[in-house]
Amino acid sequence: MLGNKEINFREIIRALSALIMVEGVFMLFSLPFSFYYNSNDISAILISSGITFGVGAIFYTAVWKKNKKRVGRREAYIIVSLAWIVISIFGTLPYMLSGTMTSFTDAFFETMSGFTTTGSSVLNDIEAVSKGVLFWRSMTHWIGGMGIIVLTLAIMPLLGVGGTQLFASEVPGPTTDKLHPTITGTAKRLWFIYVILTFVQTGLLMLGNMSLFDALCHSFGTMATGGFSTKNASAAAFGPYIQYVLIIFMFLAGVNFSLHYFLFHAKWKKVFKNEEFRFYSFIILFSTIIITASISLKNFDNIEHTFRASLFQVVSIVTTTGFVSDNYLLWPNFAWFILFLLMFSGGSAGSTGGGIKMMRHWLLLKTAVVQLKRLVHPRAFITTKYNGRTVKDEILFSVMAFALFYVIIFGLGSFLMSLIGLDFKTAIGATISSLGNIGPGIGNVGPVDNFSQIPDIGKWILSFLMMLGRLELFTVLVILSPGFWKK
Repeated sequence: MLGNKEINFREIIRALSALIMVEGVFMLFSLPFSFYYNSNDISAILISSGITFGVGAIFYTAVWKKNKKRVGRREAYIIVSLAWIVISIFGTLPYMLSGTMTSFTDAFFETMSGFTTTGSSVLNDIEAVSKGVLFWRSMTHWIGGMGIIVLTLAIMPLLGVGGTQLFASEVPGPTTDKLHPTITGTAKRLWFIYVILTFVQTGLLMLGNMSLFDALCHSFGTMATGGFSTKNASAAAFGPYIQYVLIIFMFLAGVNFSLHYFLFHAKWKKVFKNEEFRFYSFIILFSTIIITASISLKNFDNIEHTFRASLFQVVSIVTTTGFVSDNYLLWPNFAWFILFLLMFSGGSAGSTGGGIKMMRHWLLLKTAVVQLKRLVHPRAFITTKYNGRTVKDEILFSVMAFALFYVIIFGLGSFLMSLIGLDFKTAIGATISSLGNIGPGIGNVGPVDNFSQIPDIGKWILSFLMMLGRLELFTVLVILSPGFWKK
């Protein structure tokens, strides 16, 4: 129950103000690269940071109280939903003030795509963008990957004892694993793992002769499962070593971060006995094999390249990262159709990946099998189990409701995109790409194209779908319901 008390708007403003201040500080991290590369965006970044931090500080000071009230579930839903809109609005400033973009719609789309780790872009020449703005673009991925609210809970416990509600509302997946008795402790552990993996990957990429700038940007895009690259050709601009490093870390980013925690503590059994992890690994391996086979039947010249390209695109799409190493729309129809189906999969629950999530798919399959068994043995007491434990009916109902809403929203989004003039393939490709936070789709928003040709109204629709997908549908849908606002 959401309760019937009045909504505490003071706490909502205070929380959003804290998040804006954090965003303003992160903008400054682009400056070293602006200075090093002598970019013309130094003043734009400084002014953007000053405006963002200043506005946040003003509002935070205006509503601050020493004895803060608890942030309840309704406030948590509002904070989490509005946070992605507010930080995206302020996140447009470096693009706009530097002259990288003149359209607010384009700047908002790019920023929302960054923070939601979607990776869809409207930039036609990425390599022409100044280094400071380009670094900010990748930084939006990294901030949004683990979640700016989780970050704030980790380093700035300004949100009081209502952190539990915010954490549960923002972290993606049907379950929320606590690695510490306190939410702040859990958030710190998640971010520690996130940071360590990011810098390990950065080091490995630099061993492949990547510059520090490119290595950091691609690590941000990988660990956040975002997909923004500093190259027009994305991962296709690099050799086999770099691509294999990206494959490994995309795979790791799509794994539940609780399992990384167990892995760091040498609890191997908890990792390899986890049903979702095994299902996730199987889907990637099986899809890679059949796609490799289908391409090889047509062209058997270079089996290593075919396998690498297949594995790269399968991992990139399953984890919803969106890096591209090949134009998969030129593959046999069977191969790219499999990739399109994988756009409905998603990474593991508790990972930085988007989509429906592997846990939900696995539970839906197990529930379907249980129902078949009940038809054969109507008197038997058969339950759906996950990792050896019986799954409660309310969780199964939630999973089924999520899947139903996901399909309905995909259908509605595709209809709206068709209504504004997009062809069928482009409409469904753009919709699932945005809702699943994937990046490239099919049709005219495929791996070698971008979203610049989408009409402005379409970009706003897709931006909403990005946020809806990033926040697992219900967080946004619940505040759109009339009953939410009743006292």
